[in-house]
Amino acid sequence: MNLLPVLTTSGSGAMSIGIMILYVGGIMALFYFFLVRPQKKQEKAHQALLTTIRPGDSVLTSSGFYGVVIDVNDDVVIVEFGSNKNCRIPMKKDSILEVEKAEGTEE
Repeated sequence: MNLLPVLTTSGSGAMSIGIMILYVGGIMALFYFFLVRPQKKQEKAHQALLTTIRPGDSVLTSSGFYGVVIDVNDDVVIVEFGSNKNCRIPMKKDSILEVEKAEGTEE
């Protein structure tokens, strides 16, 4: 009685590894097209929106506050909140979610 396993060289193991690699590659492609690509597209649109901010525009911040842009610097904007003209707060441009253009400044 021989206790050593019999080695077969049918090649079915190599084919199953190839199929597994195709499945993993397909799943990675799905993740890219359904998760990564739309997020990059949205990020580009947001950056384009931030470059068009001008003084006088109404903005919605990530905190949920509505305000009017008073001054724009490289990465900081000064926003005036409410009807109190003394409530001006400097904030990062990245914290602005929506921009409504002021009349007369449409591009």
